[in-house]
Amino acid sequence: MKTDLFSPYELKGLQIRNRIVMAPMCQYSVTAKDGKPNEWHYVHYLTRAIGGTGLLIMEMTDVHPDGRITDHDLGIWSDDHIPAFARIIDGVHAHGAKIGIQIAHAGRKAEDAEVPVAPSAIPFPGDAYKMPRALTTDEVRDIVKLFGDAARRAVQAGVDTIELHGAHGYLIHQFQSPLTNKRDDVYGQNLAQFGVEVIQAVKKEMPADMPLIFRISAVEYADGGYDIDHAIELAKAYQAAGVDAFHVSSGGEGLAGQRKPGNSSGYQVPFARQIREALQVPVIAVGLLADAEMAQSVIVNEDADLVAIARGLLRDPYWATHAAVQLGHAHPYIPRQYQRGY
Repeated sequence: MKTDLFSPYELKGLQIRNRIVMAPMCQYSVTAKDGKPNEWHYVHYLTRAIGGTGLLIMEMTDVHPDGRITDHDLGIWSDDHIPAFARIIDGVHAHGAKIGIQIAHAGRKAEDAEVPVAPSAIPFPGDAYKMPRALTTDEVRDIVKLFGDAARRAVQAGVDTIELHGAHGYLIHQFQSPLTNKRDDVYGQNLAQFGVEVIQAVKKEMPADMPLIFRISAVEYADGGYDIDHAIELAKAYQAAGVDAFHVSSGGEGLAGQRKPGNSSGYQVPFARQIREALQVPVIAVGLLADAEMAQSVIVNEDADLVAIARGLLRDPYWATHAAVQLGHAHPYIPRQYQRGY
């Protein structure tokens, strides 16, 4: 039987009904500024589950209050956060979808922190960003523990998978990039060290059959930034530490220089394929894949194992259902209550 966008997929112990992933996208909607998801988040995620998405990854959720991009972001730095996440997770499960959470720390990109922290005291360019303070070696180890604690809470809330955010210029990415890591301790001598320790701390809190996903920027666009070869070496170290799949994106570390990010459908797919082939590891492709035929081709051509839809799912919560109809799938994900509309 031909593998396509609507073929089920098994990632370790996780059974997904199709190959469609909702990419994590910050909503900046925590009006109470307490890190807890609210009614907006509940409706936001449940509608995409009802709409047929196979796996939802909840938006960047931070391990420390000062690790948020803004004070309106989600957080999971306290056990008090668990019930609000569990309510969303239970609701998504009731509609046949699986759900994970992306845990992270913004590092030097924490806009509302009084003094952001980073591997090195190098600010992100732009008026919105402050000069960060370089973390001490002991503080780096403390943050590793925060990631482990966050993973424990996510598991308690009932997630099906955890994604670590090592892309788009946030803290893990900052440690793995020679542009932003000028340290002379172990975390500077080995640019993968922080990511490896975070992975190991998180894996200790996860059930043995739960997959760990790592989102990675495959290339950087700032002048002097790393290329795919560096990303592959990082990914090898992360895979050895316990990563089960890579969610392959790019950029976010600074202002683009001579190399520019693509703006055409599927521009990041070749990066996903390169990492998949180099490591023989499952990958999620992302980046302007909202055209159903394009998303289908990524799976059929074996460029990736799953496709992540971002802005397409902001525009249309029922993207998966509509893609199934467009592609002539025999069993489109149309809720019983809505079938007469089709």
